[in-house]
Amino acid sequence: MIKKTASRVYVALIFILLYAPIVTLIVLSFNASRSRAKWRGFTLEWYFSLFENRQIMEALYNTLLVAFLSALLATVIGTAACIALNSMKKRRRAFWMGLANIPMLNADIVTGISLMLIFIALGQFLSRFGMGVTFGFWTVLIGHITFNIPYVIMSVMPKLKQTNISTYEAALDLGASPVTAFFKTVFPDILPGVLSGALMAFTMSLDDFVITHFVKGPGFDTLSTKIYTEVKKGIKPEMYALSTLLFVTVLLLLVLSNRRPGTKRTR
Repeated sequence: MIKKTASRVYVALIFILLYAPIVTLIVLSFNASRSRAKWRGFTLEWYFSLFENRQIMEALYNTLLVAFLSALLATVIGTAACIALNSMKKRRRAFWMGLANIPMLNADIVTGISLMLIFIALGQFLSRFGMGVTFGFWTVLIGHITFNIPYVIMSVMPKLKQTNISTYEAALDLGASPVTAFFKTVFPDILPGVLSGALMAFTMSLDDFVITHFVKGPGFDTLSTKIYTEVKKGIKPEMYALSTLLFVTVLLLLVLSNRRPGTKRTR
């Protein structure tokens, strides 16, 4: 009995440490005072003024656009990479999987500086032909796709290994094209992994700062870089409201993605 109670208290303390800062942020988003030290009543003023702030709305638009496009493209590329890796022999597949895992284990600052140097070198090479590389939306998008692909591979590969290759081969024997056979037999089985990888890529892209900081150009901001700039001048209460909305949105996405529809048994 004591051991069971102690384990519950331990788990409760962990969750309190995890979510106490988020709860504090949510409470501050409804505080009528600009000061974090005083409570002057409940208000929705910061939520209304949030949508009137052009700079924050522009940073939010850039963040959501980059996150959506990078998650979409990384999911397509990562799923195709999983199919290619799954067809390899065991030793070769282990080698390429090890390379795919390096970006996840690598420090973000190393990835960010490496991407920045690649874009600079590419710009110097293209300058010989009268072209160049402009740091901005496209460099940020490419950077986010690069670090999102390994997370998609990590989510899709286990599901792909669980699929039965016999159903795919049977579909081919019945006259289906390889593309049709894949979408009819294999894709439904790996769909949970694909959705999980897409959601993870979207979330990772949504809050990335380090890589974005190194590959973005002047005049282009995401929420993470915008908040970093605001810290020097003092964070506005509108940022609390925006962070609260983002947290609620991500929470709803997680609840919906983990929801399992009921299945009816047929006799």
